[in-house]
Amino acid sequence: MSQLALVSNSFLDDGATKIRSKPVPWEGYQRAELITSDELTLIKRVDRQPRAKIESILVTDGPQYALLYLTLLKKIERVDTMQNILVLIGDSLLDHDERIPLFLATKKIDTELPYTPFLKTFESSDEWVQLKACQIVTTLMSAEPGTLQPQQYSPLLHTLSSLVQGSSVNGRDVAVQALEALLPRSEVRKTVWQMPAILNGLVSILKSDPGPQMTYQVTFCLWLMTFETEVAKEINKQYDIIPLLKDAAQSAVKEKVSRVIIATFRNLVTKAPQNNLPSMLVVQLLPFIKTLLARKWTDEDIVEDLQFLKDELTANFQSLTTYDEYTSELASGHLSWTPVHTSDDFWKENAVRLNERDYQQLRVLIGLLQSSTDPLVLAVGSHDIGQYVKFYDRGKKIVADLGGKTRIMELMGHENGDVRYEALIAVQRLVSHPWRSV
Repeated sequence: MSQLALVSNSFLDDGATKIRSKPVPWEGYQRAELITSDELTLIKRVDRQPRAKIESILVTDGPQYALLYLTLLKKIERVDTMQNILVLIGDSLLDHDERIPLFLATKKIDTELPYTPFLKTFESSDEWVQLKACQIVTTLMSAEPGTLQPQQYSPLLHTLSSLVQGSSVNGRDVAVQALEALLPRSEVRKTVWQMPAILNGLVSILKSDPGPQMTYQVTFCLWLMTFETEVAKEINKQYDIIPLLKDAAQSAVKEKVSRVIIATFRNLVTKAPQNNLPSMLVVQLLPFIKTLLARKWTDEDIVEDLQFLKDELTANFQSLTTYDEYTSELASGHLSWTPVHTSDDFWKENAVRLNERDYQQLRVLIGLLQSSTDPLVLAVGSHDIGQYVKFYDRGKKIVADLGGKTRIMELMGHENGDVRYEALIAVQRLVSHPWRSV
């Protein structure tokens, strides 16, 4: 596959077809002294010429034209002319990966090349110019032999950040493909991790049920991100991707989608088991993995990854006590009506354990009530506070001191009926005075 095809899009292809036939006033640029007579001579040799003729010129004069195209792009501001130059660059690279080094080598002649001329194209109001520039720069950067410097790739990442969150279907498509091509580089992954807008954009696309191909591309980006240990430790906590990926795997119709999701789970377990296994157990990943193992797969790597996940999840599941299950659920942020919440025996035995390590689990519980917008989490969390003070009467003051009482009183006015009911019961318990203390 041509490197340029790393980012392919019909909007770019259709636009290029129209742009090739449009005349550009190159003589006028020369008269205005925007380009030199030598540059005019070179550009006229390829301007609106048949592809076969241009190809024969590039065979002998490729380095000269790589420098010419980038120099012209650096100098000229007009949108229609930038479009034309971008088409010339794109055409020269299509099916000719051996020409990529010719563009990269221009930095020996001008240190601003090859990337600085593209800065203005990223900011262009013309969508085609912006997206074509992203395609070309991604192609060049993905072929760079050494480590990329932040000043080289940061402008592109900021553009991709806007596109991946934007409303343009073509913009999102180009941005996700560009990220797929760039994220194999560790230096890019580390920078993207510091750009929440990109991760939020990818997660939003995945939540919108975007179809098999886009699902694959977004999950491929997330898989690449999880090769960084820091990312593997924090990504589920910050972006809640484990339940999201499980949902995507459940609805996947293509094996490649399942494969990349399962590989992502494996990365999360391998790189940061303590951070991710609890959340995986809470969303019932183990029975799902067992179901997947019973299927026929053409890719043996999938079977190996599934067996690894089954073994790791089983070992952790068997070592969990009931209280471990509860703290795992708290850590995941996904409270639901699992048996531990409604069992009086559980709370008689374990309410006081929420006080351990300076009320660590109680703080997590109250934190969820303060940060979550999910009515189920708010209802179950309010219920748990009520159970805690029911079975540990001295907890009332602690809950109040930690801000829990104020928050639950606010939740009595919540729009959701279940949240209002559970908050009301909890408040009654927080303000009651049991007979046994009289």
